[in-house]
Amino acid sequence: MASRILIVDDEQQLRSMVAATLTRQNFEVRMASGEAEAIKWLDRESFDLVLSDLILHDGYGTDLLDKLRATQPQTPLVLVTAVQDIGTAIASMRRGAYDYLLKPFERDQLLTTVERALEHRSSIHETMVYRENLEEIVRARTKQLRQAITDIERSYDITLEALGDALDLKDSETEGHSRRVTAYTIALARAMNVEIEQIKIIARGAFLHDIGKMAIPDSILRKPGKLNTSEQTLMREHCERGYDILHKIPYLKDVAEIVYSHQEHYDGTGYPRRLVGDQIPLGARIFAVADTLDAITSDRPYRRASSFDIAREEILRCSGTQFDPTVVEVFIKVPSRLWVDLRREIESKTRLFSEIDAEVQKYVTVQS
Repeated sequence: MASRILIVDDEQQLRSMVAATLTRQNFEVRMASGEAEAIKWLDRESFDLVLSDLILHDGYGTDLLDKLRATQPQTPLVLVTAVQDIGTAIASMRRGAYDYLLKPFERDQLLTTVERALEHRSSIHETMVYRENLEEIVRARTKQLRQAITDIERSYDITLEALGDALDLKDSETEGHSRRVTAYTIALARAMNVEIEQIKIIARGAFLHDIGKMAIPDSILRKPGKLNTSEQTLMREHCERGYDILHKIPYLKDVAEIVYSHQEHYDGTGYPRRLVGDQIPLGARIFAVADTLDAITSDRPYRRASSFDIAREEILRCSGTQFDPTVVEVFIKVPSRLWVDLRREIESKTRLFSEIDAEVQKYVTVQS
């Protein structure tokens, strides 16, 4: 396809001579006698090159340059100027003009300058196409990477789910506890406006909080009666055992801290490290409330489940001692019916963390 060139000059003879020279070289040429006519051409058509006299009868080539930069920024402009205007021509190049021709110029000078300007435009166009293609490649690769990360996270969650299910089989007394307490923990974290990435960590910590019990002998874990002092001491090791299982896995480093701290009390009377207040990870402080909520409202061999209202009263009573008052304050504002309905929904289906979170969002949005 022939390159399109706009010639702007108020000298009719020079304009026609340049047009004829370029037409013979198979360029498609348009002509304008001044700035106003040239602007009309630029508004109607796109050009590969503009050749303009520096001083026109109705304006200046520099004004045309500004118009070109605004409407067709890839199109180079070559100024035609007399010797006495060369300083202005050079200044125009600093403003964006591609080159200049000194009058009078030879045919070969004209063609060389035109070819060089068109090659410059072609280079700009190729660079833009390359950049656009590169940006599209980057977008596609980024999308693929995000999907890969999502798939990896889902694989991790499936693995963690298997660990949780294995624990449920070992400790049938608390079957389903991990999923319920995870749902409660997510709901409470959302009510506290915790960032979503942090919620994912907290959810995994909630789901795996008792993973250390896999290292506790069955004779203790399944003992129907009250544990003696030595048995209690051994049972309490499950926090540290869980931490030992998880903390060496980079993906679960923060999760391991929640598992390690989930039996700590806000006033420092918990175990295993007697952490106080904000020394306890936020996820563990949120989990503590959710865990107690599920414990009170679930059947045990030695007692029947209590209502969610009774659980609320007990959690409020222990605010500032066992529980973080800030977490309790948010918990109390959540209607009991949300926890009831959420429990029923989670128990009816198997859910991974992301799916539990989606269920929580539905209930929080509708009922809170």
